[in-house]
This record gives sequence, C-alpha cells and structure tokens, in this order.
Amino acid sequence: MAVSPPVCDFDAPWHDFSLRSTSDENVRLCDIRGENGTLVMFICNHCPYVRSIIDRIVRDSALMKDAGIGVVAISSNDVDTYPQDGPEHMLAFAEDHGFGFPYLYDDTQSVARAYGAECTPDFFGYNADGKLQYRGRFDASSRSAGPKDARPELLEAMLQIARTGKGPKDQTPSMGCSIKWKHA
Repeated sequence: MAVSPPVCDFDAPWHDFSLRSTSDENVRLCDIRGENGTLVMFICNHCPYVRSIIDRIVRDSALMKDAGIGVVAISSNDVDTYPQDGPEHMLAFAEDHGFGFPYLYDDTQSVARAYGAECTPDFFGYNADGKLQYRGRFDASSRSAGPKDARPELLEAMLQIARTGKGPKDQTPSMGCSIKWKHA
C-alpha cells in the first residue's frame, strides 16, 4: 500500500542520532552534517519505490556532496517481518549500488519516529542551521523509474537550500511503501 507523508513543516529542527552503519561504525548526525545543508533519507532494500530510483539517488547524492551537503540513508524497517532489510543485506545493497554516503540501521525505530518518517523513500532536507526546508519527492518516479529526463526535484531543492538556506515553497510529497513498524 502506497503512503504519502505530509508536506514540509518548514523550520522544524532535525533530530540527533547515533546509529550503526553498514561498515559497522557508529555514525552521528554531526558526522554527516554538511556545511551547506544535510539530507536525511529513509529508505530500505526491498521497496519498489526505492529500487526504482536508487541509482539516481546515488548519482544526485554525489552532486549534493560536491555542493557541501551531507547525505545519509537510514533503514528503520522491522527485520523480523522483512529480513531482506536487515544489516547484512543493507551492506550488499549499498555495495551493489555504490553508495557514497553512510547507510544506517535504526533497530529501535526511534530515529524514524523522531523524524516522523512514514514511507520509503522519505526525504528530509535541512539547511545549514538544521531547519527543515524540504520534505518532497525525489522526482516523478513511482514504483517504476520515471523518464530519464524527469526533473530532479530533490536535487534542485537541496542545491537551492545550499545557496539560500530556504527550500522551495511548492513541494510534491514523496510516495512509497510504509515503514514496517514493529508490533508492540
């Protein structure tokens, strides 16, 4: 079932975290924070919405890093229900796609809850002051990749944030698979 998160809550603060990466290192927000902004994205291995754009995410993340934007991906899915989203599979997924950014596992799901993440992919674009400026989609892709010349909405927004500190006023929410929450 496709889920679409709410629109951007401009200037909402980011949330600190310390999570294990696929390279078995503890990564904190301060470790990935960019001089000109930071992108925190919630993804997972199995979601068709993520899989349809993962190579574009990797490509655009490299451009963001060149612009002084920190990038991190977090998987928060319940691996008891979705074992293919577990840390060992995350490592293979990151290597297969050439991730140039940390891929972290949120075992307790506390980081996803703090950010209000609802789906994969869910993008949170912050300015240099840690204030939310973008919570929109990557591009016009859905369960299948959009056209190769699809407008790179996330990249454009993050580059605008890097330049001006402000995100675009008009944003189209992301769409994807719901986060697979653990049962209480």
